[in-house]
Amino acid sequence: MGIFSAILGNAGSVSQEDLLKKYGQLLTDNEEIEMGFKLIRDTFIFTSKRLILVDVQGITGSKTEYKSIAYKSITRFSVETAGTFDLDAELKIWVSSELNPSIVKQFNKSVNVYEVQKVLAFHVLG
Repeated sequence: MGIFSAILGNAGSVSQEDLLKKYGQLLTDNEEIEMGFKLIRDTFIFTSKRLILVDVQGITGSKTEYKSIAYKSITRFSVETAGTFDLDAELKIWVSSELNPSIVKQFNKSVNVYEVQKVLAFHVLG
């Protein structure tokens, strides 16, 4: 992931191996990491059972919030592909009956947004 994309807030892919080393203790028995993305200091991880959002807080980054969202709580989602002049793709996720998206993430062009959509569709649609 380029530094310019990171500054703009675009997420880049992280290997399953790196995610497992750093966040493996968050997983339940028989839960596996399927894919994950890094956004400057924050990370979001798609597992076989849920979506985990890792929010590093504060200037020093010593405080971290781990938010878990069960796939069954996701009522809808959308992906927007990158365009000619707009080089980032966007993911929006609505949890429960909220009117506005609960989660909005941008991806740099190295991320295949169709793969992200495919993982979400697999888990949300059953």
